[in-house]
Amino acid sequence: MDQQPVHEISEAECHKLFAAFEFGRIAFRVGELLEVFPINYHADGREITFRTAPGTKLAGVLLAEDVVFEIDHIGAKEAWSVIGHGKARRLESSDEVEAASRLPIHPLVPTVKREFVRIDLTRVSGRRFHRWAQPDPDAEPLVDSTD
Repeated sequence: MDQQPVHEISEAECHKLFAAFEFGRIAFRVGELLEVFPINYHADGREITFRTAPGTKLAGVLLAEDVVFEIDHIGAKEAWSVIGHGKARRLESSDEVEAASRLPIHPLVPTVKREFVRIDLTRVSGRRFHRWAQPDPDAEPLVDSTD
């Protein structure tokens, strides 16, 4: 058994995890303001698609230089977190909107959301954490900062 508590998740597995779930968070910066929003989404390869209504989330995500998308899971024996970076764009062509409307995106809040946004991922990373008992701090060697 590998005794390391933290493992990197491969890019391929990150994409599989994105595709296996439907709820995550997006974060972006507009000026000095950092925003984080929960979203229901659909993942397909390097694309994350979600629907929204006009407002702060739509305006901000389209203005932002970089959008961060994140999902995570905490289980009894392990936890993991997967993060993707990319640029968001509003789906505008009738073909794109029609295709997006057929995706299985199931909003938690029953409000009208007519806008579709796609995040084109340029970079993904993830980490898996084993949930073991915390080590005894007295068993860890002290590091001398004067070395």
